[in-house]
Amino acid sequence: MAPATRLSAYFPVEVLHALDRGRCGEPFEWLGPHRHGDHWYVATVAHGAAAVEVICPPDGDVWPAQRLAEGVFAASLPHRPDDYRLRIEWPTGKKIINDPYAFGTLLTEGTLHAFRAGELSHPGDILGAHVVHLNNVSGVHFSVWAPNARRVSVVGDFNEWDGRRHVMRRHDHEGLWEIFIPGLKAGALYKFELLDHNGHLLPLKADPFARRAELPPATASVVAAPLSVNWHDASWMAHRASVDHQRLPISIYEVHVTSWQWDEHGLPFDWNALATRLIPYVQAQGFTHIELLPISEYPFGGSWGYQPIAMYAPTARMGSPDAFARFVDSCHVAGIGVIIDWVSAHFPSDEHGLRDFDGTKLYEHSDPREGVHQDWDTLIYNYGRHEVRQYLLGSAVHWMRHFHVDGLRVDAVASMLYRDYSRSEGEWIPNKHGGRENLEAIAFLQALNTTVAREQSGVLVIAEESTAWPGVTRNAAEGGLGFSYKWNMGWMHDSLGYMQRDPLYRRHHHHDLTFGLAYAYSEAFVLPLSHDEVVHGKGSLIARMPGDRWQKFANLRAYFGFMWTHPGKKLLFMGGEFAQHREWHHDRSLDWHLLEDPMHRGMHKLVGDLNQLLVHEPALHRCDCEPEGFQWVVGDDTHASVYAYLRYGGEGVAPILVVCNFTPEVRRGYRVGVPEGGAWREVCNTDSRHYGGSNLGNSGQVHADELGCRGQPYSLNLLLPPLATLILRPDRSEG
Repeated sequence: MAPATRLSAYFPVEVLHALDRGRCGEPFEWLGPHRHGDHWYVATVAHGAAAVEVICPPDGDVWPAQRLAEGVFAASLPHRPDDYRLRIEWPTGKKIINDPYAFGTLLTEGTLHAFRAGELSHPGDILGAHVVHLNNVSGVHFSVWAPNARRVSVVGDFNEWDGRRHVMRRHDHEGLWEIFIPGLKAGALYKFELLDHNGHLLPLKADPFARRAELPPATASVVAAPLSVNWHDASWMAHRASVDHQRLPISIYEVHVTSWQWDEHGLPFDWNALATRLIPYVQAQGFTHIELLPISEYPFGGSWGYQPIAMYAPTARMGSPDAFARFVDSCHVAGIGVIIDWVSAHFPSDEHGLRDFDGTKLYEHSDPREGVHQDWDTLIYNYGRHEVRQYLLGSAVHWMRHFHVDGLRVDAVASMLYRDYSRSEGEWIPNKHGGRENLEAIAFLQALNTTVAREQSGVLVIAEESTAWPGVTRNAAEGGLGFSYKWNMGWMHDSLGYMQRDPLYRRHHHHDLTFGLAYAYSEAFVLPLSHDEVVHGKGSLIARMPGDRWQKFANLRAYFGFMWTHPGKKLLFMGGEFAQHREWHHDRSLDWHLLEDPMHRGMHKLVGDLNQLLVHEPALHRCDCEPEGFQWVVGDDTHASVYAYLRYGGEGVAPILVVCNFTPEVRRGYRVGVPEGGAWREVCNTDSRHYGGSNLGNSGQVHADELGCRGQPYSLNLLLPPLATLILRPDRSEG
């Protein structure tokens, strides 16, 4: 046995001191097995241990380690220890472990090169925490990007949160750090402990690539097991990749999962309960998709998920990642697509998150004129760094590859596109050409949509973009942003503004409803009545309608009839389908008791019937994105506030006539031109008694007269119910 003085002589004093304090930036150069002259030694750090021994199988030779500093132990061996264990005597007892510093790097040169170039296709498969088997030893491999840190450690419940015990290996050129910790299992809590470039200790950081997180308000990352899900959606996935979604009916039910419905104990449902409650509900209501407000882990419930902190981890509020995957699978089996809101515009400033991650502005910009969202007091991603783009692109694809989600709705795109978004003069920095466009964000969004289209055929990427930015849904190769759809915020603003007016004054704002058709085909649109329209004092949809109680319901029914027949895919936030009266609040369940009221129940039935019509009438969806699919019949009757239009679905498809009367007056003998003779059947009348209306109409059908009207060869003599929308189609069965 080599004397202690000789072993300590192997270590420069400053190195031994750094190892003991956990401040050595290159621990693999000193810890683990090393040769020194004719001898080998094994060194380890074990603060709080009473003794350390090195055990060498197969003979079981035991080599006691000497304490070189308070927490540093080393044992001298006469030969190379090709296979050994550490037996450590802790106050709680002895424990035999594999030495983390006996293992080499798991990051190959190809991986390092791809990361360095920003070309790592699936960074979440490499970075973060992954359960692996190495040399027949199971454990967890950790890797994190922190190029400006002096030292990075993994800390957790497995090492008493002691940053001196698992200091990571540094890859200088890439700024990546890694370590394999043998014996560690899924479920372990962990964070990263970093020293900045000046050696100052930073707040503990959650893993940016964590695939599971602790239940808030706790903030640790959790080692995730590989997903274990028996998928049953192969036919769904194959069909999704083969169809043209623009020619399909799409009606989206937007859901905030923790406030949709609560159990008998006043608690939100988890994913398993939602699968048994939400999916049948959506299926019965006829929606084709569910859109979930952000489910990436987020610390503050009041952000509704729009300030995420773990872009690869489903929130622990709803259960495990496996449970979320099973929820998506169940949706697909039921014929329902799943869209998730995804936030790449900003991130929160919580100290355990990405802010100043390695002591520098790593994920964000250093200048607050570029890096701080003044509206939300959040931080803006630096899209000019390829590592940041890689992180975000990897997140987007991660949800599709691993959880089979059918679409991303990208939040706050407008704030990404403009450097002066919500900023006054002098509060923003122009781009290199002196303009206001955020060129780096534009390139990122184009890369996002190109990547998704290449890797995940049939997946939708939808932009919440509120300005007139050109080409949001034009192919990125042609200079567009490449989104599948854009939320039509202009239509939402104009139409809601119109509906809120007293019918007496609507004649002065008639073109608020017709203007949307002037640009309806400039993009592929989703018509949204989203969560944003029922919060912050705006009131619910039903509360914003004018008139007495009956008129409020009639107005909203007529509005839904207009919306469901207007070109564009549909989106409705939860509660709107049964006319919830109070404003939505994220900490309360929806008011399901309202369905005991016939008026609310009638609204609920109407939305379900409109969804059925949307699906079963090709004219209402096939040409949503083609101007040939729409024709005005009456667009200028400002005095009566009546609108009439035709929807077409292509050759061989029966047209649909829509007539809206947005006044409380009954209009008899109102003549509307149609392209076909014979009987036209009322397939929906929002004034029906089934929906809570006055039950006025045209007895179910009306015959076309051979009397031309407004350029059409035939016409219908209609009774228009008050505050109602009529939907008619020719009854071709008579021919």
